[in-house]
Amino acid sequence: MSFSYDAKNELCRLDVQKHCCARAEAYGILLYCNTFNSGEVRIVTENPNFAARLPRLFYRAFHIRFDRRPEPEAPGKLVFQITDREKLDGMIDALGFAPEQNLVLHINFGLLEEECCRASFLRGVFFAGGSVTDPLKRYHLELATSHLQVSRELEALLRDNGFPPKGLSRNGSYITYFKQSDQIEDFLTLVGAPVAAMNVMSAKMEKDLRNSVNRRINCDNANLDKAVDAALEQTEAIRRLMEAGLMEQLPDKLQETAEARLENPELSLSELADSLVPPVTKSCLNHRLRKLTGLARELKGESPE
Repeated sequence: MSFSYDAKNELCRLDVQKHCCARAEAYGILLYCNTFNSGEVRIVTENPNFAARLPRLFYRAFHIRFDRRPEPEAPGKLVFQITDREKLDGMIDALGFAPEQNLVLHINFGLLEEECCRASFLRGVFFAGGSVTDPLKRYHLELATSHLQVSRELEALLRDNGFPPKGLSRNGSYITYFKQSDQIEDFLTLVGAPVAAMNVMSAKMEKDLRNSVNRRINCDNANLDKAVDAALEQTEAIRRLMEAGLMEQLPDKLQETAEARLENPELSLSELADSLVPPVTKSCLNHRLRKLTGLARELKGESPE
């Protein structure tokens, strides 16, 4: 199953409790479901757990039953429908609209004054029009509706609750979305899916750790490449001085350093410095090797660094 499916299953385990919150959740579903107008409500889902929640939720919210509902354990798309005029009018009235209004054009914020009701409304929106990508792949949560004004007002509601979303239109739908992991975590926590939120957080930590390790490896590899290049340059310089018969004319400390480098081309500066008798500092050894490579450049007619 997908990450989005698992998150919604977690939400389905929440009890349908307070009447005001049940009404707010159902309202979010209605504004983001397949069809909601004064003549019909039609909700289509493939999630059996959400399908099991819907009848309880709508009875608690509006004290009505669906005119059409799928058979138990029916496969594929599960369709819930209300066409009875009396039921529709009662539901529309409960949401604070007159039946002749085009009720899908805006959100009735009067129903969402309490924090618990706002969270329930957003849960319903996510149930009907939401999806969230597996955070191991990328961070993306979106809420899609066919109603422009609803989408705009949802963005305003989210901003008022500390979520700065982005919006776009796609194939006739209006999308409100988040791409920041912390915003997705907070949204999932708010609507009642803390386990899904923790999974987003864990995925982010895993990604950050992996990126940190990769950066460290890349840095270490770059430093290793530089050390290898420097050691090759040093051994080449020493051989050039030996071929020119100049090594015997150098001070004993430089001769000792040259001999140690030729015998241990694979050692780092720190390791090579410790191998000398007596050991010297890394800075001291680096100074000696720079002196040797500088003399070799002068021998070739180049300017020493």
